[in-house]
Amino acid sequence: MAIHIVQTDDTLWNISSMYGISLQRLVEVNGLASSKLIPGLALYIPNEINHYRYYAIKTGDTLSQIAKVYGTNVEDILEANPNINPNRLLVGQKISIPSPYKNRLLTLAFAFPQASGSGFTMLEQHANQLSYVAIVAYSFTAEGYAYMESDDRAIVEKSKQVGVTPLLMLRNFREGDFDAELAGSVFMNPLFRRHLVVSTMNFVRNKGYGGVSMDIEFIPPARRNDYVTFLTELKSELKELVLHVNVHAKTEDNFMNRIVGGHDYRRIGEVADLVAVMTIDYGYPTGPPEPISPLWWMYQVLRYSLQNIPAQKLQAAIPLYGYDKVIPNFSTKALSALASQNQAIQIGSTIHYDVAAASPWYEYWENQNHHITWFEDIRSISAKYELFDLYQLAGVTFWQLGLSFPQNWSFIEQNIFVVK
Repeated sequence: MAIHIVQTDDTLWNISSMYGISLQRLVEVNGLASSKLIPGLALYIPNEINHYRYYAIKTGDTLSQIAKVYGTNVEDILEANPNINPNRLLVGQKISIPSPYKNRLLTLAFAFPQASGSGFTMLEQHANQLSYVAIVAYSFTAEGYAYMESDDRAIVEKSKQVGVTPLLMLRNFREGDFDAELAGSVFMNPLFRRHLVVSTMNFVRNKGYGGVSMDIEFIPPARRNDYVTFLTELKSELKELVLHVNVHAKTEDNFMNRIVGGHDYRRIGEVADLVAVMTIDYGYPTGPPEPISPLWWMYQVLRYSLQNIPAQKLQAAIPLYGYDKVIPNFSTKALSALASQNQAIQIGSTIHYDVAAASPWYEYWENQNHHITWFEDIRSISAKYELFDLYQLAGVTFWQLGLSFPQNWSFIEQNIFVVK
């Protein structure tokens, strides 16, 4: 693949000629609404050249062993990494490997139940790029009885028709927000836990779900062991069906922290089939303008996560959106990644790129209000996929289906083997 960063005098015609890609393909892959370009815009140029894989040297490794695993040869590895000494490989040293083998990932997108609309359409369009869809439609009462918030029948049936495994997503949602007290009071009570296991499994069996995706947020830290007990009881009933657990991102245990303290990574990793770390919203709504998912932070989160959760169970998150913030009150408007990109093009803002964060951003003025928008593009997501490959993670999650980001789906189609 190639990434072209638009310069002042570039045109779509010149770029398409330079890379041998048709204008139509160039426009489709990048979701362009017109022929207008702006400096700093990152354009994805897919091609059929060998894929590059990413690897960190381990004790006892040799280049010949690595070459065999990745279906290549020592000469090609050395050409791609001219600074390494084949006779003195350094443990932890990161190398790129030209390989015919794509990275294998389990991919999951969250989706709200719809019988039509963008999320439903994207499920059809991107079925080949998805292993699972977690359907956001269930919460539970103070006595632990799971209930359906929205009719999920159409999207469950559609997901099965297109070969994507549906997971029932269960949240501690009450009156429009995550409720810490609801989670704590149910998980600490053995009878209420049993109610929640039984009622959830009734929905799973009756609807034909392939498992459960747990999104329990702000668990009171004192209830973290009770949450693991619930997960253990639920997995015992799920048997071969999938138990997928979403956890807040953190770089240390922070046992007493009200946001992240309720998630015991090590014990959750022992019980769950997959654990998805929510590596999104570092720059959060109503907060100051910051990258949503900065790469340096993801490194820190994943290093800590891998100390507690096996890589073959671990997923990380990629946001399919951007945040447009007004300075200085930080009022926030969420936009899809594509809408964020095309807004910059429409208003003529130059797109900047924070190298350490691997994140694009731009600013503009509207009605005397200063705006700063951070979002994701092909540069930021390709850096994340490299990181996932380097750490040999099980997969990736996307919040959320229905938010348009054609560069992401084109990248997966070209570079990732999606495990079904």
